[in-house]
Amino acid sequence: MRSLRSWIVACTAALAVLAAVLGTPAAPAAAAPDDRPAFAPGPAEAALRRLLPRHAGQFDLVPVSRPASGDYFTVSGTTGHVRVQGTSPAVLLSGVNWYLKYTAEVDIGWPGDSTSKLPKRLPAPAGTVRQDASVPHRFALNDTDDGYSGAYRNWASYEKQIDVLALHGVNEVFVQMGADAVYYDTFQEFGYTKKELTSWIPGPAHQPWWLMQNMSGFGGPVTEKLLDQRAALGRRITDRLRRLGMTPVLPGYYGTVPPGFTDRNPTGPVVPQGGWVGFERPDWLDPRSEMFPKVAEAFYRHQRKLFGDSAMYKMDLLHEGGRPGNVPIGDAAKAVMKALQTAHPGATWVLLGWQNNPSTQLIDAVDKSKLFIVDGLADRYNGLDREAAWHGAPYAFGTIPNFGGHTTIGANTAVWTARFNEWRTKPNSALQGIAYLPEGTGGNPVAYELFTELAWRTAPLDHSAWFADYAERRYGGADPHAAKAWELLRTGPYSTPSGTWSESQDSLFTARPGLTVGTAASWSPSSMRYDATTVRQALTELLQVAPDLRKSDAYRFDLVDVARQALANRSRTLLPQIKSAYEGKDLALYRQRATEWKQDLALLDRLLATDRRFMLGPWLKDAKSWGSTDAERAAAEFDARSVLTTWGHRSSSESGGLRDYANREWSGLVSDFYAKRWMLYLDSLDTALVTGQPPAAIDWFERDNAWNREIKSYPVKPTGDPVASAEAVRAALAAPVVPTAGD
Repeated sequence: MRSLRSWIVACTAALAVLAAVLGTPAAPAAAAPDDRPAFAPGPAEAALRRLLPRHAGQFDLVPVSRPASGDYFTVSGTTGHVRVQGTSPAVLLSGVNWYLKYTAEVDIGWPGDSTSKLPKRLPAPAGTVRQDASVPHRFALNDTDDGYSGAYRNWASYEKQIDVLALHGVNEVFVQMGADAVYYDTFQEFGYTKKELTSWIPGPAHQPWWLMQNMSGFGGPVTEKLLDQRAALGRRITDRLRRLGMTPVLPGYYGTVPPGFTDRNPTGPVVPQGGWVGFERPDWLDPRSEMFPKVAEAFYRHQRKLFGDSAMYKMDLLHEGGRPGNVPIGDAAKAVMKALQTAHPGATWVLLGWQNNPSTQLIDAVDKSKLFIVDGLADRYNGLDREAAWHGAPYAFGTIPNFGGHTTIGANTAVWTARFNEWRTKPNSALQGIAYLPEGTGGNPVAYELFTELAWRTAPLDHSAWFADYAERRYGGADPHAAKAWELLRTGPYSTPSGTWSESQDSLFTARPGLTVGTAASWSPSSMRYDATTVRQALTELLQVAPDLRKSDAYRFDLVDVARQALANRSRTLLPQIKSAYEGKDLALYRQRATEWKQDLALLDRLLATDRRFMLGPWLKDAKSWGSTDAERAAAEFDARSVLTTWGHRSSSESGGLRDYANREWSGLVSDFYAKRWMLYLDSLDTALVTGQPPAAIDWFERDNAWNREIKSYPVKPTGDPVASAEAVRAALAAPVVPTAGD
């Protein structure tokens, strides 16, 4: 049977013709003939119909050529007729979003929106507004996004994501969907069987780390049908980005090979890469070797057939502890760049600024004008001088406000507003962009909103005033309680300082049980990064927002999120009380505190069940939807479950520390995994107090991995009232602790 990938290749020419008819700008021309527009607005108009079906007809989207100074948009018009000019389809959507935020005063967030509050006839802008992009590069998505945000999402999910990225001014998007098919096709040319390759390629939820040369195989084997499906979706994603004038940033080839490469290809020596937190890393093909340009040529050839060309390719040599062996890094960089330029003349090599990468040996070995570093640490540490450290290579001011897809809220937003313009405007600045790089997307909507807006302001952004404006539009109208809530959140979780972390602490409810645990994920903050009362008081304020504004989707999401965070923060005050009671051998007090812990977990799950975005069921349903047999569905479910819990096998989970790295507070995951884990542990301590014997040992990995192997469906539709559940959280937090004889 002819594979779907072959069908894709055969249709590439036809797609190109269709795209030409519909309008497919890779980048708007510097100038266009007088008799035709700079580009076709059709893709932006189609996105607008998806985003604003009731109001799309009131917008007139007008293409204009991009001047040498860069992208810009203008907004003007009258009541019921809004005219937006912009330099690409995506920039047109950015202009629409600016109008929605600052004239119509509604929000389309990621996630949550208040567009239900738009009047039937859109209000007129107050004159003509023009916004120029302050930087040419507006990059989004971490290498890990597919793993932690949902490797099994469908086209509708990606379509919405692309629309929201375009709406917020992003013009460069990392796309790894379907990269597995490129490797699969490539290495069949170098002596590998299909079976060997499908066993080497990990399950989709674990593929990001394989592409970063950290591990292989886990969560697999994959099937050829799955590779076909992912390649088809990847093509759809890249085509849509191009039609919107956005650049799909594709994985490049820098040397990852399957086991036994030199045995099959004697002129291709490899450098063993050792381990990565308990996993064996794939070998690295010496870029100086005779075989490297041959493999790279095949890789880029197959990639072009599947996904077309791009102007940007992402590659991170020796990521998180890779070993160069006897290969000089500068020589490796030259060979990697030569292979890229041979396949794609003029292309840009994108690298992640993370830990000690990229090295100056790499930077100095190649043409810096063809490098672009997306800085993952710009807001995390102090005393940074990127121009000095990276020898003038162009870079983007980036942030990683989320690790592992944690549901915790917060970000170093005050650092962003102070540091971005300082770095951008300093003498000899090499800053040329922003890079929004959370490990998992779909949460922290205010952080996404503020960060992406930095790229459309040429003057420093007033942190306090911006949050006040956000509070007015987030729910579609001004409200004193919403304003107070967001001022509290601004000064609390959204004003954490640089110097240590770029994310807030996670929840101890999601941690592996223990009396002294300070964090669920091994590499997360072990203590509060802000005053917890700010979140608790913000919840009280949100519960007093006017009833009419409570109807917005954004309000419902934020209310659940803030209530969840307030309850999660309580775990850090309650656990020490449990510890004190246990160590004091006060059985009555211990039981009271342990009961409170269990009740909080039950309340948390009920709260989360009121919003689909906080539910495990959709995550697992998405995974199983990719399988057509029981075996395929079971493999996908294990892949999707395990990345949230044990992450990998015993050694990577335990000694490697990856367990609970992707913890999150989701209904179903809380009740069926975290709560049961804590109940087992707390009951073992109770028995120990009663018997005077040490608590029974528990093999946590065995228990957790057994859950990964379960085949079970969870609810996919929300139940309950978010307001009532949030009120129950507020009441629980306000209730005085009843003293016992042991207090």
